[in-house]
Amino acid sequence: MGVDKSKIAEQFIQAIPHSDALGMKLTRIEGGHAEIEMAYDARFVGDPRTGVIHGGAVSALMDTCCGAAALSHPDCGGSTATIDLRIDYMRPATPGQRIRAEAECFHVTRTVAFVRAKAMDDDADRPVATATGTFTTGKT
Repeated sequence: MGVDKSKIAEQFIQAIPHSDALGMKLTRIEGGHAEIEMAYDARFVGDPRTGVIHGGAVSALMDTCCGAAALSHPDCGGSTATIDLRIDYMRPATPGQRIRAEAECFHVTRTVAFVRAKAMDDDADRPVATATGTFTTGKT
């Protein structure tokens, strides 16, 4: 019987203190795909005049989601770490709306997992940010 990668990824996310502090909720994880959402919270606002969530919170959400996607991929090992993550911010998230990240691990080598992601508020047709990244596979 094989290892349940989704369960490992779920436990990994629950063990990350900033995931809990930012109120991240895992909504989907399977076979190299992950979705995590973060409710709007005034504590995470970067500019009080606009009410827009700080880019650092969006970055943490996307990094965590990408890591979960990599970790849940069938060809990945039992752990992962970010090697590189590029995030392009497309627009500010709408104040008062949750932010949801979706990530896909689309290629895995012996040592590196390649992931792409997007973050969106209620307007899924206009991403708040997109990301591409590389993560360790946990294999030696």
